Amino acid sequence: MPIDIVVDGMGSDKAPEPEVRGAILACKQLDVRVHLVGPEDILRPMLRKALAGAHLPVFVVPASEWITMEDKAAQAVRTKRDSSMRVGLKMVREGRAAGFFTAGNTGAAMATAKMVLGMLSGVERPALATILPTISGSPSLLLDVGANVDSDPDNLVQFAVMGKRYAESVLKIHNPRVGLLSIGEEDSKGNALTRDTLPLLRALAGINFIGNVEGRDLYNGRTDVTVCDGFVGNVALKTSEGVVKLMSSLLRESLKSTVTSQVGALLSRKAFNEFKKRLDYSEYGGAPLLGVRGVCIVGHGSSNEKAVMNGIRVAAEFAQAEVNAGIEAALRS
Repeated sequence: MPIDIVVDGMGSDKAPEPEVRGAILACKQLDVRVHLVGPEDILRPMLRKALAGAHLPVFVVPASEWITMEDKAAQAVRTKRDSSMRVGLKMVREGRAAGFFTAGNTGAAMATAKMVLGMLSGVERPALATILPTISGSPSLLLDVGANVDSDPDNLVQFAVMGKRYAESVLKIHNPRVGLLSIGEEDSKGNALTRDTLPLLRALAGINFIGNVEGRDLYNGRTDVTVCDGFVGNVALKTSEGVVKLMSSLLRESLKSTVTSQVGALLSRKAFNEFKKRLDYSEYGGAPLLGVRGVCIVGHGSSNEKAVMNGIRVAAEFAQAEVNAGIEAALRS
């Protein structure tokens, strides 16, 4: 039976075209029904044109306002009461949809989700998680990457539990290895937060905790889940995005620099495309906001239709895996 997913139709930098086309793509490839939220006078004509007469389960849900990237999150959440984010998340809270995806203002999405959905039992703060590629080929989960600037040791323990459950249920990683991001593997390394968190994670039952890990371990396959506070995680994520763009640009320039390399580029096009695919954020579908009482996936502002489609896929997988029930059960034990 199709699963209902809500999409913020006005979220991305180029909204609503990526959202409309991504919703159509999702309905063609996945067993979902998609509800696009936003102004009817904007969404309906674009949806009608994009469908080109095809009959697919994509619906428009009216919302008179939307939150822009320039809006201050706290103010927008308070004043824009009929925003596409709030209307969409209310559908999840009321059980009319299983999950929500937005490529909009991250701060506003987190604040709205926390306000509308509420928190899971045993969770003090939500965590934004992101999937990273590794040398081993398996995905690695990093959290928190921006939901909280400051965290305490208990928060990081909760992040570890939530990350483990998500890695098991959605990423299908058996007994995921959990690491604590620090500046050295030794117990004495790090700041007060990591040193105080380390013994708590070591004492935590049901977690395959491997100790401190360093920044390079995010990509070498040593860990499946890496825990940190949102300030450190966001810096690591943004730095990684910059390095990926640099690598892709340098490789493209090198392949075009001489006649010989241009011939080589033609011969290696398949390998180069595979390289880009492994580093392409649009393949991963967005970052799950863990800890709220519902499914909320936050995509990149520059999401294209493929990224939106994958965001819908991740929201559906999250909901079907019953991750939140598992998190609450783990925190109770």
